[in-house]
Parts: sequence; C-alpha cells; structure tokens
Amino acid sequence: MEKPNERRPSTKIQWHPAFCAAAELELRFNKDDLEFKREYNLSKKPLQMDLLIIEKRKGVQIQNEIGKIFRGHNIIEYKSPDDGMTIDNFFKTLGYAFLYKGLGEKVNQIPLRELTVSLFRASAPKELLNQISKEGYIIERQSPGIYYVNGLSVPTQIVVTNELNSKNHESLKVLSKSAQTDDIQRFTELASAFTEPGDKEKADAVLQVSVAANRKNYDKVRRTSDMCEALRELMKEEIEEE
Repeated sequence: MEKPNERRPSTKIQWHPAFCAAAELELRFNKDDLEFKREYNLSKKPLQMDLLIIEKRKGVQIQNEIGKIFRGHNIIEYKSPDDGMTIDNFFKTLGYAFLYKGLGEKVNQIPLRELTVSLFRASAPKELLNQISKEGYIIERQSPGIYYVNGLSVPTQIVVTNELNSKNHESLKVLSKSAQTDDIQRFTELASAFTEPGDKEKADAVLQVSVAANRKNYDKVRRTSDMCEALRELMKEEIEEE
C-alpha cells in the first residue's frame, strides 16, 4: 500500500500561475508602482505573454534585483522545470516585445526604449546561452542567477532561479523540482509573516506547486521545525493520516 508521503499528484503541476504569483511576491515592495497582467493577449488569436509588468510611473526604483532592468513595459516569459528554453523560445519572446510595441493605439505610443524582456527558468539553459554567444551577443553575469544579453535593441535578461541568492528571492527559489530544505524553511517563514490578503493568496499558490513537486523535502521541514499555517493547511491530509 502506498504511503501518504509517497503519493504523487494525479494532475499536471500548474507551474505558470505559481510563477506569476512568485514574481509578484518578489516585487511586492513595489506593488503600488507596478501593474501585473497575466497571460496578456497580444491579439484576438491565442498569442499570449506569460506576464506583462507595467510601471505605473516613470523613474520608479525597483527594490528587487530581478527588476533592476525594468522600464515602462516589461515582457516576461517563464519556462517550467518540465520545459526547455531554446533559441527559438528566446527570439519568440523578443518577437512578443516588438509585436506589443506595434499594437499601440497610436504611433509610437510605446517607445522602444520603454521595453524590456526577461526569461525565467529554474536551471541554466546552457545550450541557449552558447547559441546566443555564437550569434554575437554578449552574455554578462549581472549577479548570481541573472544574465544580461547585451547587443539587442531591447534590454534582455535570463534569470536562472536555482542560482539566485536565497535572500530576497524566497518565492522563486522554491519554484523548482529540487527545492532545498533551507529555502523551503525560509519561504514558509516569510509566508507566515504576510498579513495582506493578496500576498497570502500568492504565497499559497506558490506553496501548492512547490509542495507537489518537493513533497519529501517538505516532509523533512515540517518534522524538524515549526510550520507556518499555510504549509500546515496544505499538508493537513498527510498529517492526519500519520
């Protein structure tokens, strides 16, 4: 008979909504300055960005380092741990940026200088980085896990979430199939401190996906330390069956 902590989710893990929640948590200190538009439609046909982040006022200083590159309109592409990130994905996302610019209601409503592109993935897309370099673009490691691609007409970064510093990136660090117990503990402590309903709901969305992908490590955390209420509720069934 299968033990409770050996069960696997019967449905596919929904990584993308959890990523959007994690991104909003990362940038929560500037949430009054930013507008988040999930699955933004570029046309009436099914052509969507994963996330569009719009600065509500010019010159805002984004506190989280993943937003250091941000300008007025920021196109975000996320690849789950189950998905690859290829050179075609890279240029398709750049294409989204140009298409988004070209769909303004009036000529040059969105200046090119106001666009940025960010691509997120848990592990490093090594082949993609090599191909980008072969195309003549310069890869610059801005900080752990954050790589700028220089030479493009739109400022572009590739964010490898497993390589990010744990401090200030708690929500993205646990959005992985190999979340470390220290990062899990850090995020659950952060989640337990949230008081605003919007933040708590986003934390729950991240936790649901992270627990589904890292059940053994969450079991370790809950057995060796105090849990936040969000984690206790998510694992309520397993706790009751032990």
